[in-house]
Amino acid sequence: MKLAAIDSSLDIEKISSLCKRRGFVYQSSEIYGGLASTWDYGPLGVELKRNVKDHWWNTMVWERDDMVGLDASILMHPDTWRASGHLESFTDPLVECSDCNRRYREDHIETKVCPECSGALTEPRLFHLMFKTFMGPVEGDASTVYLRPETAQGIFLNFLNVINSTRVKVPFGIAQIGKAFRNEIIARQFVFRMREFEQMEMQFFVEPGKEMNFYDDWKDKRMKWHKSLDLGDHLYRFHNHENLAHYANAACDIEFLFPMGFKELEGIHSRTDFDLKSHQKLSGKKINYYDQKTKSSFIPYVIETSVGLDRLFLSVLSASYQNQKLKNGTERIFLKIPFEIAPIKAAILPLNAKDNLPEKAKLLYDELKTFFNIQYDEKDSIGKRYRRQDAIGTPYCITFDYDTLKDNSVTIRNRNSMVQDRVLLSSTKDYIINNVSIDNLLTQV
Repeated sequence: MKLAAIDSSLDIEKISSLCKRRGFVYQSSEIYGGLASTWDYGPLGVELKRNVKDHWWNTMVWERDDMVGLDASILMHPDTWRASGHLESFTDPLVECSDCNRRYREDHIETKVCPECSGALTEPRLFHLMFKTFMGPVEGDASTVYLRPETAQGIFLNFLNVINSTRVKVPFGIAQIGKAFRNEIIARQFVFRMREFEQMEMQFFVEPGKEMNFYDDWKDKRMKWHKSLDLGDHLYRFHNHENLAHYANAACDIEFLFPMGFKELEGIHSRTDFDLKSHQKLSGKKINYYDQKTKSSFIPYVIETSVGLDRLFLSVLSASYQNQKLKNGTERIFLKIPFEIAPIKAAILPLNAKDNLPEKAKLLYDELKTFFNIQYDEKDSIGKRYRRQDAIGTPYCITFDYDTLKDNSVTIRNRNSMVQDRVLLSSTKDYIINNVSIDNLLTQV
């Protein structure tokens, strides 16, 4: 079965429509007309997002001996952004149409006229991408703070704290999941580009001169992690940066084939010692690592991996969206989400709402819900219920029928193949757990 992510009939509007209809993602502040480029994750969206985060965290932190976690504050001392270069250079060139007042990034426009109305465009001016706010009761330069445009700086500010409070030794990494904010000129394409987004980042500290070996190693590890989701190896590719950021000596992106083409999913950068050295200079605080073996100190170099959680969420939905033609001439739309990260792991469906079937079904529901997220549904025909679960990506439907009352067995239907197995009620829990456990993904990484 071909993945729909390379099907030209699949577009962002179709995905966003399904997301709203099924409870994955809603437009933020919709009752007030919405707020541009901000989105709320619904009941199924938060579950899928949490499962993706857990898989990333398990791989990056729990499964490794050289990694620790962190959750830094969104608000930081404004000197943080002076040292990092964001206050001075975190800008985009902006042009505006003199007729319709639409704004564009200059590097996204190939002509001198507006793509919408053919009006004349203004000369470019710099547009700062950080959100500014104020701390305390009085607004002024002294009280100005910023919503962080990236999560990485919180890791660098806490480098010494982590060194002094743990037993980590270089090489080691610090991982973090958190919100970041960028006042994008044009934020669009659903959750692909937003003004408020979530990052899963890791900064890996290494000895200077050895950074390229670790850079290549992390490139391999991160690509393998993405492909372990089994969305389709052909949907990923590397893109090496030709024009490097001021802090980097090597950089690349892992790109994914979204409905709008190959776009950045994760960035991997060799950041040198720029960040730690800049914070050391501005703060006056010595930020060195002392190596007990060599009896020497140095400022570590840093390898960064940074994946956008919202983009990863979108990549899963894009590759999972399936429109399958059945032998009887009908079609079914289902989400082929990897079982291990599906928002609902199983649905329990009594054939009807009588003859003690609901009572027996609810006993299994009460048992299984302590292990994973499941649903109970007795409304509509069994066929409609199957389609409903298919459309939200539920891997298994467990049906209680009249034979269940005789032999204590149930029918378990596989979402992808629609094949049905007859399983003893006493074996149902192990059957589901063995097939949806996150360990199945971890063994591939």
